[in-house]
Amino acid sequence: MTAAKLVKESPLASQSPEAELARKFHYYMSLMREVEDRIERKLYRQGKITGGVYVGRGQEAIPVGGGLAARPDDVLFPSHRDLALYFMRGVTPEQVFAQYMGRVDGLTRGRDGNMHMGDLSKKLIAIISAMAASVPVAAGAAMALKYLGKNDVVFVWFGDGATSRGDWHEGVNLATVQRAPLVLICNNNQYAYSTPLDKQMACANVADRAPGYGMPSEIVDGNDVFAVYEASMRAADHARSGLGPYLIECKTFRMTGHSAHDPADYVPKRLFEEWAARCPIAHLEKRMIEEGWSSQDEIEDTLERIRQEIDEALESAEKSPCPDPSELLDRVYE
Repeated sequence: MTAAKLVKESPLASQSPEAELARKFHYYMSLMREVEDRIERKLYRQGKITGGVYVGRGQEAIPVGGGLAARPDDVLFPSHRDLALYFMRGVTPEQVFAQYMGRVDGLTRGRDGNMHMGDLSKKLIAIISAMAASVPVAAGAAMALKYLGKNDVVFVWFGDGATSRGDWHEGVNLATVQRAPLVLICNNNQYAYSTPLDKQMACANVADRAPGYGMPSEIVDGNDVFAVYEASMRAADHARSGLGPYLIECKTFRMTGHSAHDPADYVPKRLFEEWAARCPIAHLEKRMIEEGWSSQDEIEDTLERIRQEIDEALESAEKSPCPDPSELLDRVYE
């Protein structure tokens, strides 16, 4: 099942463009959460995945809202909590499961066992572990698009902690001076690993950093996918028109530890309770029903179909073989 097929099959899809958009949002957000649930809470716990597992539970609105604002030829630099971007560009759940289990059908053909994956043919750039390091690379990609005379934009996602690193500031400075077509999207989930926001920066908001570079910015509710989408459209229009970079700060919360092995004991329990009530998927479902864009039965049907899709993808991925050690160095530089 794809988002397009799901929308086409819905009797409510023709009501309005907003209804169609909402159903796409819901599909990709729910798909991301269910895939990550299988990865973190099942495969990792079963010992079928080794190494780091990082998920974006509670943050799904940010990659989905931003990703659907991008055009097909725009270049995407995901962070480690933006899995939905891969699905929106045509990467399948089967490929993602195979990737995490180190199988040959993963995007790195078993050369890596987690989120270090990309696909240049889909204009998806692989994640760099030092998260801020993606920003100067994204700035370079945006400058290349400008030099080539293309009307395309680069989107780069990162966390609040990345904005306290030197390479983030160097990348932003370069991009703004060169007026590169770059959209910067911050997943401000309140914690940089175990460091709360007020312990890593003196300003109240990540967006407060923008004026020093002569760059426009805005703050949005990162749990409202429509707000993220609309801000991303404004940012992309700004960058595409030759005015340079634009920063969006999405306020959200990390509803898990930094990674699968982190119990997040340093986070006050009340914060989890408060933000659980602001779940982006539940928020969207409520609006879909209130606006008449979907019914509760349709929503349940969508979730069941996603679960079935993922069951089949996981079964197929587990049949994928491990890589042949004799081929370890083949196609390394592709």
